Amino acid sequence: MMAVRVSVFKWVTGDISKTHYLTNRFTLQTQQRCGFRKIAKKGEVKKGVAEETETIEILHKKDVAPPPDMPTPPTHTPTRAFGRLVRPFVFTIGFTGCSFGGAAIWQYESLKSRVKTYFDDVKADWLEKIRPQKQGDLRKQVNQWWNSLSEGQKTVTGIIAVNVLVFCCWRVPSLQIFMLKYFTSNPAAKALCWPMLLSTFSHYSFFHLAANMYVLWSFSSSIINMMGKEQFVAVYLSAGVISSFVSYLGKTGMGRFGPSLGASGAIMTVLAAVCTKMPEAKMAIIFLPMYTFAAGTALKAIVALDAAGLILRWRFFDHAAHLGGVFFGIWYILYGHELIWKNREPLVKLWHDFRTGGPGAGGNGSI
Repeated sequence: MMAVRVSVFKWVTGDISKTHYLTNRFTLQTQQRCGFRKIAKKGEVKKGVAEETETIEILHKKDVAPPPDMPTPPTHTPTRAFGRLVRPFVFTIGFTGCSFGGAAIWQYESLKSRVKTYFDDVKADWLEKIRPQKQGDLRKQVNQWWNSLSEGQKTVTGIIAVNVLVFCCWRVPSLQIFMLKYFTSNPAAKALCWPMLLSTFSHYSFFHLAANMYVLWSFSSSIINMMGKEQFVAVYLSAGVISSFVSYLGKTGMGRFGPSLGASGAIMTVLAAVCTKMPEAKMAIIFLPMYTFAAGTALKAIVALDAAGLILRWRFFDHAAHLGGVFFGIWYILYGHELIWKNREPLVKLWHDFRTGGPGAGGNGSI
């Protein structure tokens, strides 16, 4: 846990003190809607809802944002039936529990292997000294770059890599229908649960991808120092699903359906957690670095902006998802850490007994 000792605080990455920039809310931290339109087949009469096998033309062109009122291709007749959200709600609760349970076990395994890793590192250092050094070795350069990263940057590198991979998949024409079905979240679609998670790693616009990943990279060291990599991964994945579920609630309540995608909901959780933990830390808008403001003020402004967008029904951003991510981040720092993470010991002990063959087989039960 990090304490703020002075009113003006700069996050430290490596040996260089840097002020993290809060990106422009309208351009960087967005869970954009991606517009889609079905092309009617010749000679066919539209009856009810079109089949999923119909040709789908993606209208979101490079560097051109889709019009806010672009029609979307639901696979079910849009209704305000909240009963359809029971399965997504159960999925949200179950996935969140599994995420934190898996993170607790992951941390246990990491601690258990730490001693072995220490001796392996000592042996590797000794071999490195007696082994002839290779000049211009690409692998060595990559290792040096990797070792120069902070623990937080190493952790989010995997998340960024997955997002880039999904972005590349959007470029493959034969995958368009598959990507639309599973990598966009829409309460009117047939697939409801897994898209809540998969859409968190999905970006159709390069600018959208670059902006979100920049924000995640900027806050990576701070959030990992606060939580540790295992707890952070659990919070990030849970935040993606929770923000998608809140998006479902908002769209169903307003009767306005359409696909959403982007990591903004999860990233808003990261931002809210850091701002809640260190409200006096200084931030700046990326394009206006000369103007700084407190993290707590930035958080209030974000909540106010997204609340206004939700009430006024602005359509370009998924404001409900943003608010879901923000409030989950605030709640987790204030209450969730105590309620969830600090009560993981029974699960860890159960896993320890399983790994060691039962109670008593592993000594006194300690790691």
